[in-house]
Amino acid sequence: MSANPVPHKLQCLWLSEAIRLREEHAGPLEDREANRRAQAGGGTLAARIQARALLLAERDGQTQALRHWLQGARLALAALLLLALLSGIGLAVAALGDGQRPVNVFWALGSLLGLNLLLLLGWVLGLLLARDSTGALGRLWWWLSEKLARDAQAAQLAPALLVLLQRQRLSRWGLGMLIHGLWLLALLAALLSLLTLLATRRYGFVWESTILGGETFIALTQALGALPALLGFSLPDAELIRASGDSALASEAARLSWAGWLVGVLLVYGLLPRLLLGLFCLWRWRRGCAALQLDIGLPGYSLLRERLQPSSERLGVCDTAPAPLPPPTAGSNAQGNQGALLVAIELDERRPWPPALPRGVGDAGVIDSREQRQRLLEQLSRFPPARLAIACDPRRSPDRGSLALLGELARTAAATRVWLLPAQPGEALDSERLGDWHAALDQLQLAHSDGAPLRWLESGHD
Repeated sequence: MSANPVPHKLQCLWLSEAIRLREEHAGPLEDREANRRAQAGGGTLAARIQARALLLAERDGQTQALRHWLQGARLALAALLLLALLSGIGLAVAALGDGQRPVNVFWALGSLLGLNLLLLLGWVLGLLLARDSTGALGRLWWWLSEKLARDAQAAQLAPALLVLLQRQRLSRWGLGMLIHGLWLLALLAALLSLLTLLATRRYGFVWESTILGGETFIALTQALGALPALLGFSLPDAELIRASGDSALASEAARLSWAGWLVGVLLVYGLLPRLLLGLFCLWRWRRGCAALQLDIGLPGYSLLRERLQPSSERLGVCDTAPAPLPPPTAGSNAQGNQGALLVAIELDERRPWPPALPRGVGDAGVIDSREQRQRLLEQLSRFPPARLAIACDPRRSPDRGSLALLGELARTAAATRVWLLPAQPGEALDSERLGDWHAALDQLQLAHSDGAPLRWLESGHD
């Protein structure tokens, strides 16, 4: 078994969709072992489909591709967070300037909140009118994630995720969390930078207009400052606002009043809406993820019903194997703890078998047929051994079927060794064929020797 962590629910569903899309595009995969192990695990059809998908994804590299995609997504998110932080600082500096000239309060407010409010309005309209609302930041993050993944096996991952999320319309809430989170960080950086600048420089505040009178600015300023005033922020009175239309007031009280008004408006109309919308998107995301499940009515999943939940056991080939076939692989089962076992594969009837076995070592006999193979694999799936020795006759060629069987057997045991049997008296082994066996077993990463591993089977060491 793999030492990698087990994917959580969303990743399991994601990989299941990716395998389904892959099979729809390239044809059925060679899945005999995956189906057998999924059946042995039991559960509903959806659970078996997910178990099968995880086994195939781990075998064919899509689980690793998923990790690369997530790593790329995290790198893209880090880049966007840095961009948001720098943008927020830039907004504050652009709004207040260098302190050499008076600050036009409404120009400053427009610099701090104008773009944010326009994009927020666009997101809300997209949410109400469009099927999905991703926003420019969401699309940028998605594009960067795909570019940074750099894995050929990730071709079906992005489409699979979109198909999966669209069932509960989760893409808008997931990307909504991203968008509001980035804007929240930018506005928080702008607020902290604004406070820093106000604390270290002396600014005067004015309002200017050619066609609008002072009463208009008085009404607008007090309307915008009404909500912040409820939270304790200062609100300039009518006389102060009217006087600020002529020139920046030199009094400290006037500067403090305008600075408090500007900070309060930024907090109430900038940060709070983004925070509340971000929390709302998070709530909808978690709620949707909890309800997310496979649509087993899809054709790709319906075809698996008879293979994963058969009404009766069938013998023979269920599906023709695709070409080219993936190379056989071995592995181990960390849960194996049921003693030691010796099994042989396709031995000559003239060879005496089994040898005298130490106490505690079981004999699984000789595998000669498909039925024997399936029966033994099912038994080992239920009772995985701690140590498994597999005897092979090196006079036979290491064909693909034999190597695939060795890999399947090895994945049922905690530790496996292959015993390449010596030639019988009066016979000799073909050195070239023996070399083929050594190369094939090395590729499978299986320990092998021509000596009987009986002491290892008995005690676990040599």
